[in-house]
Amino acid sequence: MNKNKTDRKQNILLIGFMGAGKTSVGLKLSWKLRIPVEDTDKLIEKRTGKAISEIFRTEGEEAFREMETNLLREISKRPYRRILSVGGGTPVREENRKLLRRCGTVIYLRVRPETVYARLKGDKSRPLLQGDDPLGTIQRLMESRKEAYESCADVILDVDELSAEECATRLVGILEEEK
Repeated sequence: MNKNKTDRKQNILLIGFMGAGKTSVGLKLSWKLRIPVEDTDKLIEKRTGKAISEIFRTEGEEAFREMETNLLREISKRPYRRILSVGGGTPVREENRKLLRRCGTVIYLRVRPETVYARLKGDKSRPLLQGDDPLGTIQRLMESRKEAYESCADVILDVDELSAEECATRLVGILEEEK
C-alpha cells in the first residue's frame, strides 16, 4: 500500500464562501483532532509577502487564482495529514476541485448570504466586497459558486446558526461515522 496516498486521503479540506468560518472551524477542528491546520490564503500571503487584497489590487484576481492552484498541486503531493482551509473562490476552477478531492475529505461549510453580510460588513480586507452593493455581490457570487462547492464536497454542513465550536464538534462526529 502506498502510505503517502493513504495519508493524503486522510486530509480534511474546508471549503465555502468567505465568512463561512473556514479558518475558525479549522482551528477548532485542529485542536479537537490534534491535526495541524493550514490556511491557503495565509500560505500565499507568507510566500508573496503581500496581503490577499494587495495581490488582487496589483496582480489581479486571475494571478491570485493561479497561485491557489499551484499551492494545491504542491499540497496534493505532501505526505502528512492536516486540515486545510481554502479560500472561498478556490473550488471555482475545475482543476482545483479535482485537486481538492485528491487531497482528502472535502467539507463544504454552507452559509446564507445574509449571514455572510452580517459577519463581514465593514471588513475592508475582502477585495470582492468593496463596492456599492456588498449583499448583492455576495448573493451573486454565492449563486455562481454553489455548483462548484457542492460538486466537490463529501460533506455539506449548514453553519448559519452554529458557532465554530459547534461546527467542529459536529464534524468530528461526521468524520468518525465515515471511518
